[in-house]
Amino acid sequence: MKLTPELYYLTCVTAMTAAMWIPYIVGGIVLRGPMRAMANPALEGTAPAAGAPAPAWMQRAKRAHANAVENLAVFAPLVLIAALSGISTPSTVFAAKLYLTARIVHYVVYVAGIPVVRTLAFLVGFGATVSFATAILAHAV
Repeated sequence: MKLTPELYYLTCVTAMTAAMWIPYIVGGIVLRGPMRAMANPALEGTAPAAGAPAPAWMQRAKRAHANAVENLAVFAPLVLIAALSGISTPSTVFAAKLYLTARIVHYVVYVAGIPVVRTLAFLVGFGATVSFATAILAHAV
């Protein structure tokens, strides 16, 4: 299989998503120290973990990372289906670039706590996903 532009952008999105844990883990190490940061988290319904609660930005970073993983699980198979089917069009290349850009913006504004822009970035990424699916389905007919 040839490395298409879409697969290149998918690789970028995947690498970025794989690295999104770094800020909140480093934040936890700075906040609690390395040993407490590496300890098992407290279970729900049990006594809280020792130390101060995580700042809001760290909680948002963790949620933004989870959101990126959830959306990658939908977008990645579409890119792979297109690549395996030999589908690479200007619209699929644009959708892959747009998805990457939207996910970068989404992560940054989510961590920064900017709600409206976060939602708009999410919707742009969703639109890119729908556009990709539509391009694949259009080739199936």
